Parts: sequence; C-alpha cells; structure tokens
Amino acid sequence: MNIIINSIDYKGSIAEGPGIRTVLFLQGCDQRCEGCHNAKTWDTDKGKPVQIIDLANEIRQNTVNANLTISGGEPLMQVPAILELLNLLNDFNVALYTGCELEEVPKELLQRLDYIKVGKYDKEKHCTTIDYIGSTNQRFIDLRRGR
Repeated sequence: MNIIINSIDYKGSIAEGPGIRTVLFLQGCDQRCEGCHNAKTWDTDKGKPVQIIDLANEIRQNTVNANLTISGGEPLMQVPAILELLNLLNDFNVALYTGCELEEVPKELLQRLDYIKVGKYDKEKHCTTIDYIGSTNQRFIDLRRGR
C-alpha cells in the first residue's frame, strides 16, 4: 500500500507536539482553511506516492528519537495508510494534526495516537500564545491520560 506524502522534516520541530519531533506532511486536503500555512499540501496530484514499508524504514533510520507528528494536508484522507504505518512504528510517540473534530476521527486511529490536534484553522482566531495550535478554536489533546 502507498501513502501520499508532501515532505518529511527530520530536523526536529518543537512546534508540532511535545518534545523534538519528526514531522511527516501528507499530501491532499479537503478542509482548505483560509489562511492555511501549508496550502501547498492541498492538491492530491502533487504528492509523492511512497510504499509504507519503505517510509517506515526511512523514518526509523532518520529520526533521532521516536517522536513523530503526522500533519498535512489532511491526514484523515489517508486513514488506512496511516494505520498501516503506525503498525510498523508501534513504538513511536505519535501526534496527529487534523482539521476535523474529535468525533470525526476513527476510534481505531485514536487508540493508536498519543496526541491529537483537532479543529479547522480559523484565521480570525489566530493564536501564537497557546502551544501546538494555530487558532483558539483548535484543541491539542493528550490521549494518553486514559491509558
């Protein structure tokens, strides 16, 4: 199975979840929020199809720790591929950024995540003072507390 990616940031981000994280940007977005900082990920035709096993191996080889954030684009457009990737990276701490609401995220995926950012970006509610979100209507949730 393939997953369609835009890019991978191995330099390490502290803006997309707790700790220093590798960020996987998926290609394709049906949310298309006005003011999106990553609009280049919207068009599904501009992505790079990658075999999931190859991607998992590459992430393992190039990640300095086991912290991964999956962003986009809109990751929920590729749920089966993400689940397969997470099966191969089952020892990773994983955050997922989605424009969808928590109720729209498949339970099978939620069970595999440590953190999730939910909610569409709203440029009228832009925020730079709350960690890991872009606008105040969004929520960053620690899913590990109930485990």
